[in-house]
Amino acid sequence: MKVDMDKSFTLPGPASNAWAFLQQIDKVAACMPGAEITEAIDDKNYKGKVKAKIGPATMAFNGDIIVEEIDPETHTLRLVGKGQDSKGTSSAAMDLTARVIPVDDSSCELQGNAQMTVTGKAASLGGRMMTQVADQILNQFGKNFENNVAAMGPDETVAEQAKQELAQQPQELNGLALAWSVITGWFSGLFGSKKA
Repeated sequence: MKVDMDKSFTLPGPASNAWAFLQQIDKVAACMPGAEITEAIDDKNYKGKVKAKIGPATMAFNGDIIVEEIDPETHTLRLVGKGQDSKGTSSAAMDLTARVIPVDDSSCELQGNAQMTVTGKAASLGGRMMTQVADQILNQFGKNFENNVAAMGPDETVAEQAKQELAQQPQELNGLALAWSVITGWFSGLFGSKKA
C-alpha cells in the first residue's frame, strides 16, 4: 500500500536556522517520538529504529536511512528509509524530500513531501486510515521540529519555552492517542462529506 503526503510548517527564525537543523539527521529523527538514529555509518548512511506502543503491545521497526541529496542552494534534503518490524510481519519504506523556504527575516517554512509504502500487517489498516495515521505522526514531528528551531533563536523567552516543550515530548509513539486522533478525524471526514 502506498500513501503520498504533502505537509508544510511555519517556523520561527530565519531560514538559515531551520536549514542548519535540518542537516542534523540524528536530531531530525528525534523529532518523531519513538524514533532514533542508532548508528551513523558515515555522513550519508544511518541505522535507526522506531518504537510504537499500542495498548500493552509494542511494535519496533529497525531500518536504514540514506541521505540521497543535500542541496545548500535550494535548502533541500532528500532521505530514503527502509525498515522491517522485529517480528518480520510488516515492512515500510519512505522517500522524503524536505526544503526550507524563507518567508521573511523572522520566519520560514518547512515543506515536506513523502511517499510511504507499507506491506504486511501494517498495510491492513487501509489507505484512508494510513493517511490519517501518517498525518498525525507528521503533525507531532512538525511541532517538535518547530520547537528545536525556536530553541536556536535569539529570543531567550521563546527559546526557553521551546526547550521546556521538547523536554516534555513523548519518548515513543502513543498508539492509543494516535488511534483516537484517527477515529475522530475519520468521523469528522464522514460527517463533513455528508454536509457538502
